[in-house]
Amino acid sequence: MSTKGDTPEKGKDFIRQIIDKDMASGKYGDRVHTRFPPEPNGYLHIGHAKSICLNFGIARDYAGKCNLRFDDTNPVKEEVEYVDSIREDVTWLGFDWDANPFASDYFEKLYFIAELFIKMGKAYVDHQTAEEIRQTRGTLTEPGTASPYRDRTVEENLSLFRDMRAGRMKDGECILRGKIDMGAPNVMLRDPALYRIKHADHHRTGDAWCIYPMYDFTHGLSDAIEGITHSICTLEFENNRPLYDWCVDTLMHGLKQPELFGSHAAIYNELAGLPGFNQRPYQYEFARLNITGTVLSKRKLIQLVQEGHVSGWDDPRMPTISGFRRRGFTPESIRDFCDRIGVAKSDSTVEYALLEHCVRQDLNERAPRYMGVVDPVKLVIENYPENQVDEFEVTLNPEDESYGTRTVPFTRELWIERADFMEEPPKKFFRMGPGREVRLRAAYYVTCTGYDKDESGAITEIRATYDPESKGGWIEGGRKVKGTMHWVSASKGLKAEVRNYESLFTVDNPNAAEAGKTFIDYLNPDSLEVLPECFVEPAMADLGPGANIQFERTGYFCADLRDHVPGGKLVFNRTATLRDSWAKIQKQMK
Repeated sequence: MSTKGDTPEKGKDFIRQIIDKDMASGKYGDRVHTRFPPEPNGYLHIGHAKSICLNFGIARDYAGKCNLRFDDTNPVKEEVEYVDSIREDVTWLGFDWDANPFASDYFEKLYFIAELFIKMGKAYVDHQTAEEIRQTRGTLTEPGTASPYRDRTVEENLSLFRDMRAGRMKDGECILRGKIDMGAPNVMLRDPALYRIKHADHHRTGDAWCIYPMYDFTHGLSDAIEGITHSICTLEFENNRPLYDWCVDTLMHGLKQPELFGSHAAIYNELAGLPGFNQRPYQYEFARLNITGTVLSKRKLIQLVQEGHVSGWDDPRMPTISGFRRRGFTPESIRDFCDRIGVAKSDSTVEYALLEHCVRQDLNERAPRYMGVVDPVKLVIENYPENQVDEFEVTLNPEDESYGTRTVPFTRELWIERADFMEEPPKKFFRMGPGREVRLRAAYYVTCTGYDKDESGAITEIRATYDPESKGGWIEGGRKVKGTMHWVSASKGLKAEVRNYESLFTVDNPNAAEAGKTFIDYLNPDSLEVLPECFVEPAMADLGPGANIQFERTGYFCADLRDHVPGGKLVFNRTATLRDSWAKIQKQMK
């Protein structure tokens, strides 16, 4: 297992403290083996990034291993597209897996384990309907009622289960249930479903199977098969832990009875020799990630995509890893964010501003600077020769001189930001106004001499004169100006489309909908602003898709991964503004 790039040293969260104790006691020898086990039924989101960083980070810190395992036990919802996207996301975040198994790799083993449970008297085939099972499961204060099929003989259950596998029964006709305790305080232990019938093609096994193991049956047994030592998941699975333990412990007990495997000695020998059954895994839960202004429920994200509220899973407004990547977030910034929020035992909500703070800090160091005018108005320098072109060498990144410089052409006609001019500027407005002198970044001092407006009152053109002695934007020992503005040559600049993004929702917690409303009712109609008539420096012509840059005085942007064409249509997504609201939030919290 390896990590790309620099990774900061992590503190000792409670999970690492557990591992330290296990290492000291020799519980697993010197082994530490984790896994990240997504179901391939959607794209990963920022909450998954926290789990990825934790599982792979632990493997890194303890010189151990981490598997990327796909829990693909539901053929109806799983697709190869999701498998590919998950691999891409994990790799992009900077991690390499030691093994990339699928739960479907173990279908044959899991089936024989289920038969073993039947032979041990720990499982039975139940012909009750799903509704009848729900009604007889009981409540938190009342025990459940035993199924009338609970006491079927081992022979009958084996025959029925084999019929299930052979496709002789319809979907929903029966299920295989664990035989545990219908009076257990934990409802999960009241004879849970282990296998169900589903006549559907699987994305890997096709129509080879028509019965599929349930997640809770598969998960712990897959961990044991792979030799996982610490099975780390989020808090919603805490209630499932006793069932996880029951499945693993029941199998371990069954492995002490090799005669139950009959003619399947080879499977017995294979299972008995796996490290996970000599040093069994244990499950540990940590708090899931919640972020203000978004939803992280996969069901809700699917709804946003399917109903067309966003352009797709990688829409830059989506909290998916692919969405953040397309918006311009870097893997380093997301790893930094996950490191900052830490690993806790209780759920909490993190401000989105912290995530933006992390990407600003990272891009401040790595993003080259360019000038881009997103809301242009023309500035004409009346005393500048019409055919003259000055070229200025401007630093690409003041944080790192190794980036070098870029050449910026200056001409008589320029584009400047409309917001940088006011007809009647207030006292603390230090940019352009009638009669005011300002500095054009790295170029000249200019003084406004006039302007034109259209019938609606909108400024259409601004006129100015320049001081040739101020070349480079400074007059040595001379007069000083307070305002500095960015600009782009009107004749040499390139047209670009800029997409500004805001929160997809109008409230901090769209999950907490008022009566009669859903999270969809809180969608922000202004979450995307498309500006098709922007202008950027010619040095940006060959920037490739995904390039991170800073528009000076405006914000951090990324060349769109889908629509940006070097030398053709230039499309830039705003990653974050330059203004950092996290510092303000921190002050309010003190």
